[in-house]
Amino acid sequence: MNSATSVAMSIAGSDPSGGAGLQADIKTFHQHGVYATTVVTLLTVQNSQSVSAVEMVGSDFVLAQLDAILADIPPICAKTGALGSAEMIAVIADRAANFHFPLVVDPVMISKHGQSLIDDQAVGVLIERLLPKAYVVTPNRKEAERLAGIEIRSREDMVRAVKTITDLGAANVVIKGGRHEDQSVDLLWTDGRPYWLVDRWIETKALHGSGCVFSASITARLAKGESLLTAVENAKRFISAAIRDAPGLGRGFGPVNMMKNTPTFETIR
Repeated sequence: MNSATSVAMSIAGSDPSGGAGLQADIKTFHQHGVYATTVVTLLTVQNSQSVSAVEMVGSDFVLAQLDAILADIPPICAKTGALGSAEMIAVIADRAANFHFPLVVDPVMISKHGQSLIDDQAVGVLIERLLPKAYVVTPNRKEAERLAGIEIRSREDMVRAVKTITDLGAANVVIKGGRHEDQSVDLLWTDGRPYWLVDRWIETKALHGSGCVFSASITARLAKGESLLTAVENAKRFISAAIRDAPGLGRGFGPVNMMKNTPTFETIR
């Protein structure tokens, strides 16, 4: 491998339909010119229409995968996705205490189909043990509500939520705020101030894996040396373009276009 090659690692679950999870992370990393390594935490039976089964990988086997990567091809940046259980979150948090690279935590809690992917005990462990290890945490609106314990209905609510999540230990927070009138509004909170990222809302069902792709894009860009603000802005450009040019696959919530090139994008702060 060329010494200049950037490496990013995904610790997440497998989606056989290829739209989310490890498969989406690998595609996104490669589209950004970053070499992908992976640690498989769980297996799912899913497609664009439903998640019908989840099978956890044993935590010892997960740690063996992680240690093998760290010993031979250590990443410049890593991300977590679906971890599935309190035990899994705890063992990853323990290892993350010794990571010498930034960790992007995507706190995957609910599938696009509406199925809960972790229980309340797991959420508690995530808050207490994993969030303090995160360089940046990237919840969607529903996940941010669960982490912060408040309803989010406005930009003011988003600011309250990011402050609360920061107080829980995360160094930086990006809330994927979803639809606000005719706009898609996200909020990065870093260095004690807000940065708003706004684009027009796209009415579509092609949103499967969009959160995974967004957080993977941030991870890849951090691995390539971008600042957090620049990485988040560029990730917003990437996911907006990927949603607009979705390939139209599946009968339910279809995948975004992870092969999309990044267009020009204006950030509103």
